[in-house]
Amino acid sequence: MANERQTEPTVNTEAAKIPDDALIVIPVRNMVLFPGVIAPITIARPKSIAAAQQALREQRPIGIVLQRNGDIDDPAPDDLYRICTVANIVRYITAPDETHHIVCQGVQRARILDFLPGTPFPAARVQQIPEPSTTSPEIEARFLNLQRQAIEAIQLLPQVPPELVAMFQGTSAPGALADLATAYMDIKPQDKQEILETVDLSVRMEKVSKRLAERLEVLRISNEIGQQTKAAFDERQREAILREQMATIQRQLGEGDGKAAEVAELTEAIAKAKMPPEADAHAKKELRRYERMPEAAGEAGMVRTYLDWLIELPWTLPEEKPIDIAEARRILDADHYGLEKIKSRIIEYLAVRKLAPQGKAPILCFVGPPGVGKTSLGQSIARAMDRPFVRVSLGGVHDEAEIRGHRRTYIGALPGNIIQGIKKAGSRNCVMMLDEIDKMGRGVQGDPSAAMLEVLDPEQNGTFRDNYLGVPFDLSRVVFIATANMLDSIPGPLLDRMELISLAGYTEDEKLEIARRYLVRRQLEANGLSADQAKIEPEALKLIVKGYTREAGVRSLEREIGKVFRHAAVQIAEGTAAKVVVGAKDITPVLGQPRFEGEIALRTSVPGVATGLAWTPVGGDILFIEATRVPGRGNLILTGQLGDVMRESAQAAMTLVKSRASQLGIEPSLFEKSDIHVHVPAGATPKDGPSAGVAMFTALTSLLTNRTVRNDTAMTGEISLRGLVLPVGGIKEKVVAAAAAGLKRVMLPARNKRDFDDIPKGARESLEFIWLERVDEAVAAALDPAKPQVEAAE
Repeated sequence: MANERQTEPTVNTEAAKIPDDALIVIPVRNMVLFPGVIAPITIARPKSIAAAQQALREQRPIGIVLQRNGDIDDPAPDDLYRICTVANIVRYITAPDETHHIVCQGVQRARILDFLPGTPFPAARVQQIPEPSTTSPEIEARFLNLQRQAIEAIQLLPQVPPELVAMFQGTSAPGALADLATAYMDIKPQDKQEILETVDLSVRMEKVSKRLAERLEVLRISNEIGQQTKAAFDERQREAILREQMATIQRQLGEGDGKAAEVAELTEAIAKAKMPPEADAHAKKELRRYERMPEAAGEAGMVRTYLDWLIELPWTLPEEKPIDIAEARRILDADHYGLEKIKSRIIEYLAVRKLAPQGKAPILCFVGPPGVGKTSLGQSIARAMDRPFVRVSLGGVHDEAEIRGHRRTYIGALPGNIIQGIKKAGSRNCVMMLDEIDKMGRGVQGDPSAAMLEVLDPEQNGTFRDNYLGVPFDLSRVVFIATANMLDSIPGPLLDRMELISLAGYTEDEKLEIARRYLVRRQLEANGLSADQAKIEPEALKLIVKGYTREAGVRSLEREIGKVFRHAAVQIAEGTAAKVVVGAKDITPVLGQPRFEGEIALRTSVPGVATGLAWTPVGGDILFIEATRVPGRGNLILTGQLGDVMRESAQAAMTLVKSRASQLGIEPSLFEKSDIHVHVPAGATPKDGPSAGVAMFTALTSLLTNRTVRNDTAMTGEISLRGLVLPVGGIKEKVVAAAAAGLKRVMLPARNKRDFDDIPKGARESLEFIWLERVDEAVAAALDPAKPQVEAAE
């Protein structure tokens, strides 16, 4: 041992007197010494060092015994095995690092009988176990087999000295061969101890042969795998050498400068990108890998694509342009009609960004029916802030990798839509519209809405980590604006990260103004016409709004206006007219007969029909509750694809009518002799919710008292069995639908007065509002005076 020196052991003047018939014992943790084997042992415990020094001083043997548990630092007698090996200390070494080592030669097996008390280190009386000297044909056969196995195992090991093979070949004693093979075998110390404790020669050789056969099989398989790996490595090394030779030849011919020029170009591009330290270090590391790769290597293209992504991303923050609040107001007013509350909130948002450009901005989410201008509002915000605008469509996204990107280990991997949008915008402080955030799905590839939690959290998105990039990217300066049609499908944690801004549907007057200001001009340009060639009169626009469209937004209205201008374009292209003016009388020949008509008066001209208000994902709508009475046994029949909640509302309304029969002037016997059938038309459309309770109660009361419901009145509200009118949702959308349908009065729960300010101004001015506390107020306000009773044909 080159770094060790032999020293004289320290003299202990207070050495304990150990009887001559006792054996100094040194416990060891993870090795077993066999008779006839020389092995080094490291000793670190003070007791073991003292024991070895005294044994060396008195020139007496020691006992090497294995601990049952190697974690015990000060083993008791019960923690040691009872079979040990008597050994002589050949050499005592103290290394420069003050560690102690002894080289021992095993002599004979011994059985520990009992430990001596009061000694400073373990000492015991032992019974030596002589080595059996019996021979037989069986032992000789086992000896030859074991010798063959041991030599074959040694030859399979790498870098084995020839002396070891000669040692096994020169061993003639069966017991010594078994001990030697076990000493050099890679098995657990407990298994070696088991063989040490086996005195019977035949049994011992059988155990050693069995374990050696197992190790031999492992060595054979390992050697075979190693040869295969070496062959594959040699093939790759040969290919690399040939490629290097080819590169050298290309350089000699003046054709090898392409890769060097490309690497120099990439180095310069990385320096110009001004990445953060972590991204810059990662890019340079990947560039070094790319430089060492052969051009024909399959991974070279993947690394080059990755470097291009890192270089082309806008890492640096551009200079903040000042926000002009007055100009922002002008842009919003020019792009959108109405929406005063929405515009006011956007101006507040821009004012805060102007005063605190480094602050964490809220994530705005525009919620409303289709076609009301959610996406165009985002574009207007980008114009007002003078920032790039990029739209990311989330509708139908069901893979988490669409948000976070794919890992580069996959073929065709790309960053997620967020990083792609940043690259497309070319700026780290762009306005990003996350369109249709409520349309994200969940698939076997993960939940994309969960990945959006980090994107839309101002506390986390400063270190957003895309799986493809593998380095953080700062999204804190991006202005995120989301759009949604309904909130039910958005997970709660994601919804909590956004500030909701609701957009209601437009009234007829607002639609006319939007068509006059924006849609007509847009469709003239889309159809190649000028204002001098085609014109549509206000009365014609009004007819299109009332007779051909019924929606919360204006998309269908724009399509109908486009049809009118296409008809005019044909006349101008054919030369039959130089200018086309479209009046109200020209609409029917172009668009056909009106598809919608005011059917309120027709439907409510008989008792038992009430007009209700409903909320749908595309805005508010009106629905009719029809009730009729037929001879029967007092059953309540419900049709019209009603959901469970709506069916329960009908049953509650029926029970409430029965409980107030005398008060309403209804003959109680009617309920026993008649079946009441309640139907909600548009029977193919599923309907549900509790808000039709007031309308159902009013329809049933109208039927049984033979009083018609006023044809200019609609109603909504949940009822209780005590006759209370409870609040419902969607008031804004329902009131807008009532105004669009030409109604004059709406009956709403009194507890929904808090929603009055959210109703558009046009709808508030065109409708009379009746606030209901109890159902009696609904009956008094909605029903016409009673007509003479008409005998029902039975």
